[in-house]
Amino acid sequence: MARKHHDVISVEWIKLELIRTAYATRGGLFSRMDPRAVLVWYLMMAIVPWFTHNVTVLIALFVVQVLAIGVARGGPLILGLFILSTAVEVLYLGLAAWLFGGNTGTFVALAVLNLKIGVVALASMAAFVSLDPEKLSDALLAFRAPQMLAFGVSYGYRMLPILIEEFSGVFENYRLRLAPPARPGVFGWRNGWQFAQMSVLSFYPIFLNTAKSVRTTVEALETRGFTNVGTDNGSRELRLRKLRYTQLDPAVLLISVALLVLAFWVGQQWPIYR
Repeated sequence: MARKHHDVISVEWIKLELIRTAYATRGGLFSRMDPRAVLVWYLMMAIVPWFTHNVTVLIALFVVQVLAIGVARGGPLILGLFILSTAVEVLYLGLAAWLFGGNTGTFVALAVLNLKIGVVALASMAAFVSLDPEKLSDALLAFRAPQMLAFGVSYGYRMLPILIEEFSGVFENYRLRLAPPARPGVFGWRNGWQFAQMSVLSFYPIFLNTAKSVRTTVEALETRGFTNVGTDNGSRELRLRKLRYTQLDPAVLLISVALLVLAFWVGQQWPIYR
């Protein structure tokens, strides 16, 4: 059983999960929508929680975002990281409130803030695991975002697999060159400390390689006239011509608005804390 989990939860699995998340290969409801509608949905869901302190409303919004993650087919890696960070945050809040002489009201106030952040985080995961770099870049251009911003987002997504591959290669090289500790220590803490050191050392070669890649890419783009194309309206319209709204887009937005209204109605009927 331990060997099975070791094979599943590995560096290679994490790399593949990050690539699947970045390139939206899992499918789901939002991946079939127009990227402009997905961004509108995300902005709506990310802004609304900050207009209330009603815990019932926030819990209802949290449930809505859990459903959104389900229909968006969020990956196990990001969901696991979210659950782990939420659990650590709850423990931290309880410990901080106890150490600094806080009471139940202090803990609830901090919990409300983190509940809002959790709602926004789930909305972010549901939206951006459904948008590949090309769709996200096109949506930003459609909303009149600067050309360089749209390109930077798309380029950053495309650089992610390269960075992960380079990190994995450099890290494995350090493992081959460095001998393991003579004595692992209690619970193998010396092995863990060595892995942490190798992880930090692996970032320095990556920064150098990334700088070289960025310079090469910029020179190639400028040679092909990227700056002039970015300021030309004709090229922008040609790129955005493929975007099409379908019946699914307004349907999802209307259902989402109805769920928001329902959440606020439930909060008014059964308020837990305002």
